[in-house]
Amino acid sequence: MSAPRFAVGPGHAWYRGPSGDGGAHAHAAFQIAIAVPESEEVRMVDAYGVHHRSAVLVVPPMVRHRLLPVTELLTFFVEPHCALADRLRTRCAGRITAAPDLRGLREEEVRRATGRPSGALDARLVAALDALAAGRPTMPELAASVGLSPQRLRALSRRQLGMPLPRWRIWQRLIGAAGALHEGRPPAEAAVAGGFADQAHFSRQLREMTGLTPSAVLPALRPPAASPAAGSGGPGQPRRAT
Repeated sequence: MSAPRFAVGPGHAWYRGPSGDGGAHAHAAFQIAIAVPESEEVRMVDAYGVHHRSAVLVVPPMVRHRLLPVTELLTFFVEPHCALADRLRTRCAGRITAAPDLRGLREEEVRRATGRPSGALDARLVAALDALAAGRPTMPELAASVGLSPQRLRALSRRQLGMPLPRWRIWQRLIGAAGALHEGRPPAEAAVAGGFADQAHFSRQLREMTGLTPSAVLPALRPPAASPAAGSGGPGQPRRAT
């Protein structure tokens, strides 16, 4: 098994390593979970106790599930307001879906598809999600910036994403804290940089929204300094894209 790797890019993040058993969780992005090696399967249990298994499983945002432990997993998190999310949204219809044809998916392909904005979501909602990714506006400020009342913006998010905007704000804080960890900042400092009250708050939200723990993510974000290929950006190598 290769050393764990985790990277963040515009519109997506990916992790390769052991899944562990982080308990039931629901994230604010689509998840494409791919079994490694090819002879294995990804296995999940949904909120109703139904077991799902396939070479690749796709989980829509806010669908609660528990990923059963595997030795190695490649998982992509795809943000909901990009072109790739449009395809996944149509395919999944709000439920965990087997997608074995995506087994060969690579980070380069995901990067290209997440670099284009959604053509299916309301443009005002896409603008609001982008604004939350770029800063920390209040809800009234955010709504005013896209020409909606706070109530209408909340309703739009729930209708088109199935997700309240505060969940998206937490997701962006996790991305920010992950970036700070990748820069070499200690966990407590990275948590504050991401907008969390403290390290414990960061740890709880990380487990709740990804099923991963800081003990799993930290080694993935801090590869050995002597690694000759570090920073090359492929699915086996960590990098923070810009």
